[in-house]
Amino acid sequence: MAERKKAVRKKKDPDAPKRSLSAYMFFANDNRDIVRAENPGIAFGQVGRLLGERWKALTADEKIPYEKKANDDKKRYEKQKAEYAKKNS
Repeated sequence: MAERKKAVRKKKDPDAPKRSLSAYMFFANDNRDIVRAENPGIAFGQVGRLLGERWKALTADEKIPYEKKANDDKKRYEKQKAEYAKKNS
């Protein structure tokens, strides 16, 4: 068998802007501690599963605040990305 060469990854620039978060991630960040408090001793994977179930159960109106945060964060990321590109070109 021929040996495969391991691909060399380019180092990530620590000055690069952080990616924007999705609406679900804003929801998860707000509710993660609540889920853990309601279910003491719950496994890490179970927390994610419960958060996913709660997200799916939300109505479109209940998701609006999280989608607004996600849109605002996306605009922030695009702005920072443009500034970063300008600085490094």
